[in-house]
Amino acid sequence: MDDHQLAEDLRLAVGELVRAVRPADTMPPGEAAVLGYLDRNGPLTTADIAQQRGVSHQSVAKAVKELLGQGLVRAEAHPSDGRKLLLHLTPTGSGRLAEERRRREDWLGAAIHDVLGADERKALATAVPLLARLTAHLKARQGLPDPARPVPHFTQD
Repeated sequence: MDDHQLAEDLRLAVGELVRAVRPADTMPPGEAAVLGYLDRNGPLTTADIAQQRGVSHQSVAKAVKELLGQGLVRAEAHPSDGRKLLLHLTPTGSGRLAEERRRREDWLGAAIHDVLGADERKALATAVPLLARLTAHLKARQGLPDPARPVPHFTQD
């Protein structure tokens, strides 16, 4: 298999995997993404989040408005630029994000347990850091920051 075919197969498989896990979510993806960025990176502006996500400022602003209304984030004046707001994850937002992550982990973890044998789980665990390296490389090419959270190391029992 050549690199172009591998790239296309990977893109399709990862996209389908992401879509297959979405039914576990109870939050809109944009809102969950904002909470995730604040959790991993600390306080950020709406523009910072939009730039890191590679989406429009308006789409992030819409999600932020919803999150502020739910008390999941709070805003304060930026310390060096009073025209900007710095967004913070609230304890309620942190709890909600943890619930979302747990739900996704349970959903995907159950599928891994049901479908993959021990050797396949080991192969999948080996692939995760490779996927993270590819992601970091692609983000670097776009001028986006590297993910703040290190790649987890999986062990097999």
